[in-house]
Amino acid sequence: MKSLPPLNALKVFESAARHLSFTKAADELHVTPGAVSQQIKALEDYIGSRLFRRTKRALLLTDAAQASLPILREAFDKLEEASRILMARGDSRRITVSVAPSLAAKWLVPRLDRFHERCPEVEVWVSADMEVVDFAVDDIDLAIRYGAGRYAGLEVELLMEESILPVCSPRLLQGDHPIRTPHDLAHHPLLHDGSPDQEDMASTNWAMWLKAAGVSDIDGKRGAKFNQSSLVIEAAVAGKGVALAKSAIALADLEAGRLVAPFDLTTPSNFSYYLVHPASKSRNAAVKAFKKWLHEEAAATGAAGLPRQPAQEAAQ
Repeated sequence: MKSLPPLNALKVFESAARHLSFTKAADELHVTPGAVSQQIKALEDYIGSRLFRRTKRALLLTDAAQASLPILREAFDKLEEASRILMARGDSRRITVSVAPSLAAKWLVPRLDRFHERCPEVEVWVSADMEVVDFAVDDIDLAIRYGAGRYAGLEVELLMEESILPVCSPRLLQGDHPIRTPHDLAHHPLLHDGSPDQEDMASTNWAMWLKAAGVSDIDGKRGAKFNQSSLVIEAAVAGKGVALAKSAIALADLEAGRLVAPFDLTTPSNFSYYLVHPASKSRNAAVKAFKKWLHEEAAATGAAGLPRQPAQEAAQ
């Protein structure tokens, strides 16, 4: 079988063909335009035909070069994936999970003991941030993301759906202006979630919730706004007002009685929580075990199982 052309020359050709420019290819590959030209000539000599046609206005591909380009791109993508697998750390007993800070603090971390009891040999490192993970660069095995579920080039699994509901301290169900109906919110500050992952709040903000509840005499924009979902919850626990919160983030405080849901009025979120990772991570035993456990925890969380203490009952 005839040997393949030099890999470096093929890489230079792929870049030059994609940009239709030796200069842009040189910038991308951190070499000189002359070096690109030399590699292209060497490749043309090797295959015995031209790859580019030069006109006064542009650099064009020959028909054969144009036909080979998508196949070559796919081949380099496969080589990149293979390289990531080869260079992945060999310690399969440790996984790093990227997750938004509020979900990490309020949902994931309080449950981790149960995973450690099941798989004591696996170490879980939590990277709590809002940055979009670049799996080709970042040392991340798995991400939990709140969104619409469109993550190109990655394996995506629905973890759990989300809903939005008002929550407050039990203290607000008593006093001079006890909360009984949505109209009673006129006497209490509204707390807003302004976290970066709240792109869906156009349909689940206070103004929309009040409209759906039939309340037209309350300004849905008044009150404090916080840049983390967990801070909205903490403010509500402290009795600073009524928060419109994600059910998964509020769940632990609802179960502990630090918060109550005064109304039986929840709104489905446009977004859900998804598990996201490269296809290569599917073969990692620790990742598979952690994903299985996450799905079990999410199933047990179930929005329908949210503890609720109606205002009328709590005030008695």
